[in-house]
Amino acid sequence: MTRYRAAGGGEGAIREAVATAGRSVLIAGLTVVISLLGLFAMGLTYLYGVALAAIIAVLVVMAAAITLLPALLGFAGPRIERLRLPGRRRSSGGAFAARWSRAVQRRPWTAAIAGALVLLALASPVTGLRLGFPDAGNDRAETTTRQAFDLMTAHFGAGANGPLVVVAPAAAAAGVAETIGRDPGVASVAPPQLNPAGDTALVLATPTTSPEATATEDLLARLRDGRLGEEVVIGGRTAQAVDQAQATADRLPLFIGGVVGLSLLLLLVAFRSVTVALKAAALNLFSVGAAYGVVALLAQGGWAGQLVGIDTATPVPPFIPVIMFATLFGLSMDYEVFLLSRVREAWLGGRSTSRAVTEGLTRTAGVISAAAAIMVVVFGALALSPEVFLKLIGIGLATAVLVDATIVRMVLVPAVMQLLGERSWWMPRWLDRIVPHTELEAPALSRA
Repeated sequence: MTRYRAAGGGEGAIREAVATAGRSVLIAGLTVVISLLGLFAMGLTYLYGVALAAIIAVLVVMAAAITLLPALLGFAGPRIERLRLPGRRRSSGGAFAARWSRAVQRRPWTAAIAGALVLLALASPVTGLRLGFPDAGNDRAETTTRQAFDLMTAHFGAGANGPLVVVAPAAAAAGVAETIGRDPGVASVAPPQLNPAGDTALVLATPTTSPEATATEDLLARLRDGRLGEEVVIGGRTAQAVDQAQATADRLPLFIGGVVGLSLLLLLVAFRSVTVALKAAALNLFSVGAAYGVVALLAQGGWAGQLVGIDTATPVPPFIPVIMFATLFGLSMDYEVFLLSRVREAWLGGRSTSRAVTEGLTRTAGVISAAAAIMVVVFGALALSPEVFLKLIGIGLATAVLVDATIVRMVLVPAVMQLLGERSWWMPRWLDRIVPHTELEAPALSRA
């Protein structure tokens, strides 16, 4: 819609909007789809439905943006401008963005270093991020689950809220129970219970610590080191939570690497620049890292957690970093595509890289800011939920979007591209011949 108005309205404006902004929508939407497809690589089956529903929604919006919206604009014609709300002048936001961009570009090293330090400071708590499923001890004090947890802890010990279920051959059950009982992390061991066939025994072991405690994870690792025998397996809700957290942590680098790699290829095709693609991926990872850092800080409790109602140190459910990365990387790439498509268009039109950055930032600042503001409000509303995991997801997503639309797009992108200059558009000749040509800009644009 912004591109349509900038072109002056009419059928020609519709064609230009579809040929330029419509292509940007396709590239941006595909990056979101790639991020969501990465959820299938995690092997978390309960996320498959979420990923599929989100992908379908994105595809529907993409199709509507390049078919239904142009058709509606054609039907409405000039009448669409009659309902515009009164307000400040159209150019005021663009003028501020232009002045801001020039100020950043005059001191690119200062802006780049300051922006990077802010992102690193926000991301620094991520080293303390611990994946796991919170137990009922993290629920609000007025809930019955928390009260039952506290009663169990007071009368039977914290480990009674999540005993380990050990399955062993009947012949070895007594020895297994004795070995488990000697571990200092075990409070008690129940007598083995045989199955009706009499060949398998069930042993319940109660840890001395709560289900979410790090010491309980260490206990589980010790009991699984082979001392109990190869035929002995340990399960139960506590073991299941530990196993899922570990499996997610092991697959997370593969998930992130796959999404980033495919997004790099898509950006390479879209902007025909190795430098732009690498810069976009690096800055988007900075945004996600800052979000992870904020989530880790809140989950630690303390003064930050208490601001949103998290009083005790809480492990972060393993699906939260996965969902956050898929969502945030897609959104960050959306903003990157809309900004850089206008920058490259200005550059192809004959502007220098410095001037093209100023022009691109001026033309997209309003759209990106409005989109980011909507997402911050939507995600931030989750902080009002009584559920801890919803608080963490909401605040983490809102923080990342805010950081991405301000520090990354308004500071780091213009500063880095100013420092790179014409090297921003570097593309080896051999790679240029291989990569298919798919321009996001007006077809008439060219550059010697």
